[in-house]
Amino acid sequence: MPTPHNEAKKGEIAKTVLMPGDPLRAKFIANKWLQNFKLVNQVRNMYAYTGTYKGKELTVMASGMGMPSMGIYSYELYKEYDVDKIIRIGSAGSYTDSLKLFDIVLTEKVWSGSAYAKTQSGFEGNFLFPEKKLNDTIKKMSEVLEIPIVRSCVHSSDAFYHEPEADDYTKIRDIYGCQCVEMESFALFHNARVSGKQAACILTISDSLVTKEQTTAKERQLSFEKMIMLALESVVR
Repeated sequence: MPTPHNEAKKGEIAKTVLMPGDPLRAKFIANKWLQNFKLVNQVRNMYAYTGTYKGKELTVMASGMGMPSMGIYSYELYKEYDVDKIIRIGSAGSYTDSLKLFDIVLTEKVWSGSAYAKTQSGFEGNFLFPEKKLNDTIKKMSEVLEIPIVRSCVHSSDAFYHEPEADDYTKIRDIYGCQCVEMESFALFHNARVSGKQAACILTISDSLVTKEQTTAKERQLSFEKMIMLALESVVR
């Protein structure tokens, strides 16, 4: 049955879900790549579309920004809608000059100082991991499609803005090996872990904390298409 955050009925959400952060990007993906799609959720404008891609049923649903939002939607997808796998497709900021704008990152592990996992289940670790077989499939598909990827440890942060005295990303980079930062994958991987389900995270570098370069909204839309195609092809092979 529907939840307070999702009006989709049982059976209207596919077993595989792609999750961008932005609801409008979910709409863009559905319009461009899904066949016979249906809008199954618009509560809080957190759009979810279910259709087919190359004959495989899948859902594209936005997660919103930050771990609390991702935590709600991914938990309900796993627990209430019997989803088997979720691939996050989002943006990240680079912590190193070796990661350039538009590079595509496949998350190998995620570090976070967030209390999300401890609050949700008592888990006290700071590192979480994607499902290995799902990541291996994405790696192989990147070779087939000739889409270069960088396999990386990612920092999942609770805060987008930092006061100057607290903003020292180089310590996180150098101590924990994080090459870039985003805000959702730690909650997603934790929910997959407690649910016994699968999760992965593919990111496109949209800005650099080192060089201060940033992409425009139009550039992000166009550059994200390679990442989206990689995710789509990975779930149909």
